[in-house]
Amino acid sequence: MKKFICAALALAMAFSMAACSSSETTETTTTEEKTYKIATDTTFAPFEFTDASGNFVGIDVDILAAVAEDQGFKYDLQPLGFDASLTATQSGEVDGMIAGMSITEARKETYDFSTPYYDSGVVVAVKGDSAIADLEGLKGATVAVKTGTEGATYAESIKDAYELTLNYYDDSAFMYEAVKTGDAAACVEDYPVMGYGISQGNGLKMVGDMVQGSSYGFAVLKGNNAELLSMFNAGLENIIANGKYQEILDTYISRG
Repeated sequence: MKKFICAALALAMAFSMAACSSSETTETTTTEEKTYKIATDTTFAPFEFTDASGNFVGIDVDILAAVAEDQGFKYDLQPLGFDASLTATQSGEVDGMIAGMSITEARKETYDFSTPYYDSGVVVAVKGDSAIADLEGLKGATVAVKTGTEGATYAESIKDAYELTLNYYDDSAFMYEAVKTGDAAACVEDYPVMGYGISQGNGLKMVGDMVQGSSYGFAVLKGNNAELLSMFNAGLENIIANGKYQEILDTYISRG
């Protein structure tokens, strides 16, 4: 009888220990959460850059943070540089990238893109106290452009219609300075870049509307990380609806 009771107690204790072990294992499994690795550029203001305090900030950085908070996922942002981000995403070293990346047909062969989160383009800017209010006011004027950019291409396309003289510069800073010193009446620049410059006090203001250019998207390797892409799209839709998206843009871009 004693042997029977001892055996029963031993069996009960074994079941108890097994149950505890199973419970602990289940708890560990369910509480474990994936952290996505997201690559980005190192410097592409106002989308990603280091501010005066040494913080890595920008439109892309803030949008990703807001989307992740909305959807409840964790991520590790890795500023690798644009080309390195492309390579890391393609090789599977990271789960996705957000880096002011234009959505193109060629890139769609390698990457799956989110809904566009920013529609970029070019804009004309003049000195902050200029009376010029539109393209008609620039007729016959000298316009500064940066070599090899969408802005230069746009200026060349309207050159004859507005009788413009185009002066080419290799750097945006020189282009802006030409406008401020009167060597040019206006310049043509990427809208977000100009908007950020104005917000930082570059002395210029935009005139007219933005001319539509490329759209930016969050990207993952084609056929991979569909869940992450779906969460990004859902989160983006939500932050646009609740006003957070516009708040982020207003933080970095100003029309002057």
